[in-house]
Amino acid sequence: MNTLLAPLRILMTVNSAILSVGRALAWMALGLMVLIILYQVIMRYVFNSAPNWSEEAARFLMLWMTAFIAPSAYRWGGFVSIDMLLRMLPKVLASIGLLILLVISTIVLWTAVTLGYDHVFSFVGRGNSASLRIPLDLFGGERIRFQNNWMFSSLFVCVIMLFVINVELVLRTLVAMTMPDAKLPHDGAEMPVGAE
Repeated sequence: MNTLLAPLRILMTVNSAILSVGRALAWMALGLMVLIILYQVIMRYVFNSAPNWSEEAARFLMLWMTAFIAPSAYRWGGFVSIDMLLRMLPKVLASIGLLILLVISTIVLWTAVTLGYDHVFSFVGRGNSASLRIPLDLFGGERIRFQNNWMFSSLFVCVIMLFVINVELVLRTLVAMTMPDAKLPHDGAEMPVGAE
């Protein structure tokens, strides 16, 4: 199992860098989404003139925020899980059970990757947004309508990253089972589950 350690270290290092950028983009998307929602509320209730694009823009940013932050949450164990049974089992059986669950997750995520790809390049994905446009006319160009696949790509990017993180977790579990004393890279931003 020594052969798993080098690829795992490389994968963990690359994933840490990508997830760090993803978390920064998620915060930016969240900030923009909040500003757009505040703008919409003020325009609707103060000026009685809600813009038609704000709701779709907020939804677009929410989807991308989720796509950028979900892989970090998955890597840190931040998703809801029922792990009472694994905690009650002896360490070896718990590791085998975790490995089985991760392999099942790999299959499910790979299916989601193929479905996400199909969705991005579907007939609906090639369509245009009803209200969102890039206002290039402010700079002498033409307004460009947002394409639906720009929004649908958030699912595709998210499940690709979840799949890659799942591969890392499978390798990490295998290494932990066969080489419990192995030193692995640590993501400095990682917070233990349940930490306050």
